[in-house]
Amino acid sequence: MLRAIVSSPINILLVAAPTAWVLAATSPGSPWVFITAAASLIPLAGLIGLGTEQLARRAGPAWGGFLNATFGNAAELIIAVVALRSGHIELVKASITGSIIGNLLLVLGLSFFVGGLGRRTQKFHRTSATNTSAMLFLGVVALVMPAVFDLSLYGSLSARPPAIERLSFWSALILMVAYGGSLIYAFTAQRDLFRPTHEGEHDGPVFSTAAAVGVLAAGTLLTTVQAEILVGAMEPALARFGFTELFVGVIVIALIGNAAEHYSAVTAARRDEMTLAVEISVGSSAQIALFVAPALVLYSFALGRPMTLLFNAFEITAIALSVLATSIVVVDGESNWVEGLQLLSVYLILALAFYFVPHAG
Repeated sequence: MLRAIVSSPINILLVAAPTAWVLAATSPGSPWVFITAAASLIPLAGLIGLGTEQLARRAGPAWGGFLNATFGNAAELIIAVVALRSGHIELVKASITGSIIGNLLLVLGLSFFVGGLGRRTQKFHRTSATNTSAMLFLGVVALVMPAVFDLSLYGSLSARPPAIERLSFWSALILMVAYGGSLIYAFTAQRDLFRPTHEGEHDGPVFSTAAAVGVLAAGTLLTTVQAEILVGAMEPALARFGFTELFVGVIVIALIGNAAEHYSAVTAARRDEMTLAVEISVGSSAQIALFVAPALVLYSFALGRPMTLLFNAFEITAIALSVLATSIVVVDGESNWVEGLQLLSVYLILALAFYFVPHAG
């Protein structure tokens, strides 16, 4: 466990976890509870990723693909499950949106920008990137169609007819079947469709199977604890900073859950491993759309508080623009820092739009 902790400079933020516990016990209404819990989730997401990577390395291509596909976005899924149990459905939807646009615009843009500094261009495997983008498009169709359905039949996004719940439920099942197909492909083709293995990924410490399982289990358990604290402390933080639940979900929660992955992608880009950087960013978005979102929908139905795939107009537009921008920049298999700056600019404009959305009521 000690080797896991010292494996990344981000893990210094683990000290925020006990700080959050103390604050939650002594000053439960303080916004610092939310801040420290949020900070602690950043390295915990990295520990889950590290444990998964170590197990995948030892399991071989087929099982490695299954592990990556299952636990690749575990931190985001845990946070969302906790939020769903607390009734924060709109926060969960916003975090799904934020994870998709954050990976496609912020992570990919920062990777292009940092990797391209001092270099004329960088090349990556175009086929892999476009294949994953196609999978992402499938997820986007399922996320957008309920809104199109509502607008076409009812003229607004405020209607909540039972048909939307049924459409969301069956769409989630279809996405899970498509996701299951990717896992079957991983076993039969001995290749991870989301996170193909590269030699550069084998740098760094090597853990035993028991150590990797321990890191994954500890990271998952602590993430669940910190997510409970985070969600419980959200209301005082929203009041203190004047944020809306939409902004917190799209920007703050999404950044927390993906921070460790962001670091990995940008680091890979700086080492000129641009194919890996693109696969991390685009592949993670595809996992969110094909696995995390439908899994949360099915879980919400099991809870008896159905969450539909009906997103608001801001979220739909942001997702569509993100996928469009990504498709444009990956189609030629080359990147440079200017393209990165452009993607970052799109992300910042969207973030500003979400920030200025007024509070409901």
